[in-house]
Amino acid sequence: MTKSSDFTKGKILPALVRFALPVLAALCLQAMYGAVDLLVVGRFGSAAGVSAVSTGSQLMQTVTMVVTGLAMGTTVLLSQMLGEGKQEEAGDVIGAAVVLFGAVALGVTALLLALVRPLCLLMRAPAEALEDTVAYAAICSGGMIFIVAYNLLGSVFRGIGDSKTPLFTVLIACAVNIAGDLFFVAVLHMGAAGAAAATVLAQGVSVALCLAAVRRRGLPFPVKRGSFSLRSPRLLPLVRRTVRLGAPIALQDLLVSISFLVILAIVNSLGVVPSAGVGVAEKLCAFIMLIPSACMQSLSAFVGQNVGAKRQDRAVRAMVCGMAASFALGCAAAWLAFFHGTALAGIFTRDAQVAAAAADYLRAYAIDTLLVSFLFCFCGYFNGCGKTGFVMAQGIIGAFGVRIPVSWLMRARRPVSLFAIGLATPCSTVVQIALCAGYFAYLRRKDARLPAA
Repeated sequence: MTKSSDFTKGKILPALVRFALPVLAALCLQAMYGAVDLLVVGRFGSAAGVSAVSTGSQLMQTVTMVVTGLAMGTTVLLSQMLGEGKQEEAGDVIGAAVVLFGAVALGVTALLLALVRPLCLLMRAPAEALEDTVAYAAICSGGMIFIVAYNLLGSVFRGIGDSKTPLFTVLIACAVNIAGDLFFVAVLHMGAAGAAAATVLAQGVSVALCLAAVRRRGLPFPVKRGSFSLRSPRLLPLVRRTVRLGAPIALQDLLVSISFLVILAIVNSLGVVPSAGVGVAEKLCAFIMLIPSACMQSLSAFVGQNVGAKRQDRAVRAMVCGMAASFALGCAAAWLAFFHGTALAGIFTRDAQVAAAAADYLRAYAIDTLLVSFLFCFCGYFNGCGKTGFVMAQGIIGAFGVRIPVSWLMRARRPVSLFAIGLATPCSTVVQIALCAGYFAYLRRKDARLPAA
């Protein structure tokens, strides 16, 4: 039987690092899904194909972020139940999550398949890449059930303190994706559509492996058949609690991602080369942001258990440890992005113009890499405390109050610079950090048990 990790005892930093490293590795492998698609299409296709994968994968990433945010409600609720020692209620959380995310998978799949072309047009995909973009997005939309299922299973594993099982499953799935990309794109010459088919196949494999792990090892608490019944008196209340915790995160992720889609649409209007360049840069940024993202996800579970066990002091110390570790590692990533962007972009494209455009955009993200070390850890702490409403609010303010207006203003400047457009992101992060620090100070005054960070 799978054992849950107890984060309420022992040294904080070693326990946090042990939990976060597999999360980081799993996120890295997940990021490779889209990166490998772009790499293979960039090597065996054209700039139009790169643009198609860039725009299509950005659309799918938006949907995936929403599902991941909603699944965070399961992680937080489950970790709080375990921290409180409520084993039976933890089993009921699983039942409620399966019912909720089953409905989400069906609804999102139907909606995407119906709107895939209008969405690609709304994102102003270049005319030369429109059909490839639609094909990529449509195939990935058909596999949405696997995306939803994997994120649900991952949220359960993180909630019980198991970050190794998702790593193992996504490792194998990533190998399947690489093999599929090479076969569909390099051998069958299917272009963007082949890259999408490989991605869906790999996601299906990851879900199958997660289910096999659950079936073989079980869970550290009983899960009864009645937990999945619509007649269960606990099901609807737990669904509501999961949604109440996860929906603000999901909405924030949706709106924040929309702000990046707006930036992508602005860049798409500049032509295929800037579009492809930003697409390459975004794939690199997905790797650059992995460390703070892993800290955020790990802190949500770590803090959730300690809040459930009434160990708020320990939860705050965990947040500080996460910030320090994330910033130290983020300095190296920022240096690479700022000074060696062209070389990094060359991994994904042989087109010198596309690589130069990507490097220009990456320099702005290098600045943000240092800042998000603090922002993401703040968000992970607030998520674990159940303060997801605030996390949503600060994300919306940053996206629509700063990021979109600044990028639009930079677009109007002549000559147009992708670096200037990219500066909208660190500008937004500065404002969000200020909001988080202010809210943390408010909570500290409200609860005398919270020590200073």
